Amino acid sequence: MACPFPVREYKYMLQALRNKLHGWPSILVLGICVFAVAFFGIESYFMTDTATYVAKVGKHEITQQQYQDRLNQMRQDAATQQNGQSDPAIFDQPATKLRVVNALVDQELLSQHEAALHMVVPDSAVSAYIASLPAFQVDGHFDRNTYFALLGAQHMQPATFEDQVRTSLALQQLPTAISGGTLIPEDEVQRFLDLRLQRRDIRYIVLPHQAPADTKVSDSQAEAWYKAHSADYMQPEQVSLNYVEVNTTGSADGDAAVPTDAELHSLYDQEKNRFVQAEQREVSHILISVPHNATPAQQKAALEKAQQLAAQLTPANFAELARKNSDDVGSRVLGGDLGWLQKGVANAAFDAAAFSMSKGQISKPVLSPDEGYHIIWLRDIRSGDAKPFAEVRPQLVESWQKERVDREYNDLAGKLTDATNANPSSLAPAAQALHLPVQKTALFSRSGGTGIAADPKVIAAAFSDDVLHQGNNSNLIELGHDHAVIVHVDQHVPEAARPLAEVRAAVDKAVLNQRAEAAAQTAAAGLLARLQKGEDIQAVASSVGGSVQTVKNVMRESPENPAGLPPAVVSKAFLLPHPSAGKPVFASVDLGDGSAAVLALDQVQGADPSKVSEAQKKALGTQMAQAYGNLEVMEYVDDLRRHTKVQIFEDRL
Repeated sequence: MACPFPVREYKYMLQALRNKLHGWPSILVLGICVFAVAFFGIESYFMTDTATYVAKVGKHEITQQQYQDRLNQMRQDAATQQNGQSDPAIFDQPATKLRVVNALVDQELLSQHEAALHMVVPDSAVSAYIASLPAFQVDGHFDRNTYFALLGAQHMQPATFEDQVRTSLALQQLPTAISGGTLIPEDEVQRFLDLRLQRRDIRYIVLPHQAPADTKVSDSQAEAWYKAHSADYMQPEQVSLNYVEVNTTGSADGDAAVPTDAELHSLYDQEKNRFVQAEQREVSHILISVPHNATPAQQKAALEKAQQLAAQLTPANFAELARKNSDDVGSRVLGGDLGWLQKGVANAAFDAAAFSMSKGQISKPVLSPDEGYHIIWLRDIRSGDAKPFAEVRPQLVESWQKERVDREYNDLAGKLTDATNANPSSLAPAAQALHLPVQKTALFSRSGGTGIAADPKVIAAAFSDDVLHQGNNSNLIELGHDHAVIVHVDQHVPEAARPLAEVRAAVDKAVLNQRAEAAAQTAAAGLLARLQKGEDIQAVASSVGGSVQTVKNVMRESPENPAGLPPAVVSKAFLLPHPSAGKPVFASVDLGDGSAAVLALDQVQGADPSKVSEAQKKALGTQMAQAYGNLEVMEYVDDLRRHTKVQIFEDRL
């Protein structure tokens, strides 16, 4: 770096400084400077704060990685739930990003508070949850080999997955406890029904379509409308892509390949446990927890409580006493039911007890590390058996072929990823090296296109900064099982206004529609004034060549409403105040299609009791309890925020 002073001036400046540094005051100042450097480190004068965390909850930092992982998960969930029709641009909006960070903050607040309350998730709850997941089941029962195989395919250790499950269950404990205590009185349910299923008697007149007085649109009028509504006439930003595709699903080679019997026998030996149903036991339990680092007195108290409870238990009252006494939040609501378990799912102490009992037996208290005392009821036993090779041969052939195709796909996808990373500015070198064609899409906008351009993950990649503006190849984009692409932008067309000449017909139509709507509203206002002065509605309708439509028991949203009843009329009817003293309430209605109506509300009634069964009322009460419970959880989290220092760094999102 060039010196900011000429050499001669720099020399004179140093000499002047030296001349000034004489006597005890200068020595004192210099000593203070030396102390500061020695104490704080000279590097502090050259280093800047490079913190990247997006939020801080108390002393806990929420990292960029946590934030990005959650944002990506939301993208994938939205694409799945909306069948690929979600708009990827939503996740680039500041409001969405802030919502993601706030969710992470709420999660951390709950986690910290649960830790302060010493709330833990026992191993049995983790095991029961994992065993209940259909992905890990064979013929409706938990299969240990399937569990390990699926985790292995995701390059995940069982301990890591179990920690994730434990964390997820832990975050549900406090909200479940809070919302579970919400009760909804019957009169509250009835009040809701009377609002939701309220019935209204109405009469209305649809005015004939009003033609505008002036049906010509001049150039100046068209230009004025075009300028005022320019956003309606924009050509959206578009891209077209080059892409290389890896798709070995259903390949001829994979389908035609037939394994030898020796290969199948080898596979059978390797996966024999897959075809053996291990012995399973259907159990319920009651947990009397022991605090972490419990004192001898606390351990003794827990044991005595467990022993007293065990003395009362029978198969007939086990579920009831479990609901009242068990400290396992996950199974307590189920009367202690853990379902069918096999060895290795629960901890060693629990396993040893459960698999040494006889059917129907209730155990004495069993101490489990880090949890407490379990009282176990063995409800049923299911013996294991093995299927012979001949019976499972078709499954082995299918597994062999699938594994072969998967191996080919993984090998090719890996080579493609490496090759495109080595030449990030083009797909051509990778395509030539792997003998894969470079394909093209048509131009498409952020709302998507056809083919691979309809996939939300492809759309998100195409309009990402790295691909669109930096000109790089995308990462490998998984489109399905054994199906992926890597894309590169071929053509980019920025957003631009379409010229007036191109959209003139649409502009003229919009101007005329506005005139027609204004004419309709003016006509409706005139009829409304006549009705409010007391003129008969039939006479008013006849004067404009219309007719009065009478509909009783109209509901907000109901298949029983007449098919021809305009939705705008229904919406307006439920915004009007109740009629009083038998006098109708009148209003005009914009039907949204350039026409209008006038409306008379004659009567309002609550829900029809004959249309709502007790079962429906009970189900509604449950839904309302859940909704109110969720509100209570939100208020609880808000209270935690008020008592915890929370910082969100929006500039890092």
